[in-house]
Amino acid sequence: MTFKPRYVSIAVITLACITPVLVLVLLSLSQSWVYPKVIPGRLSVSQWREALRQNTGIANSLYITLLLAAAVAVISTTSGFICSKWIAYHKHKKRLLLLAYLPFVLSPVILAVCLKFYFIKLNLAGTFVGVLLAQLVIAFPYSTIFFTGFWNRQMLQYEQLVQTLGGSQGYAFKMVIVPAAKPLLLICFFQCFLIAWFEYGLTSVIGYGKVPTLTIKVYQFVTEANIYYAALSCCLLVLPPILLLWINKRIIFRQVK
Repeated sequence: MTFKPRYVSIAVITLACITPVLVLVLLSLSQSWVYPKVIPGRLSVSQWREALRQNTGIANSLYITLLLAAAVAVISTTSGFICSKWIAYHKHKKRLLLLAYLPFVLSPVILAVCLKFYFIKLNLAGTFVGVLLAQLVIAFPYSTIFFTGFWNRQMLQYEQLVQTLGGSQGYAFKMVIVPAAKPLLLICFFQCFLIAWFEYGLTSVIGYGKVPTLTIKVYQFVTEANIYYAALSCCLLVLPPILLLWINKRIIFRQVK
């Protein structure tokens, strides 16, 4: 029996991707896992029940993170789609796109420090709304850049054709443009959701730790050396995005076909 290098490399990559997640799951289910044991001595789901019921704040952090990521994804996808149309057909398109790339020049932490003064002046520091706006600073430009390529000559001709046949601009947008952009809208929604879901720098600096997202909780438990609750929080942080990435992949492959 011969092994093809391609299959071996796929198996190695798959194992490398699965192993960290498997270790996190085992840590979150274990009650005692010390060296030199290869696997935990005892596995139980009671730790999950206790963590989600007790005042650990994990359940509340999950709710806040879901709400925050969903809000950022909806707002940035919708506003980015509309704004990208205006930029794509503007005579100064390249200059406007350059401005959209500016938030990505700095790291999120440095960007947050630069914006912190204004959030304090507006009494938005340490609030849910403040963290939401801070994450939009990253997600909105990404969405705008993502959709810019969609507005090509063909889309413009579709709009003009509908208007020539008596349809309004709103009707063309609703019945022609949005259905054509539906796969891209879903992909952008998932991407913006993931950006907000894993964001730590802006959330920690602007939120002052008063908006306890799952990323904040993970660092808190790691600092406290509570590896079991940290692993549990990591599982909640990693597993939903894996599902979204799988759905995202299916949409992309369906779009290609």
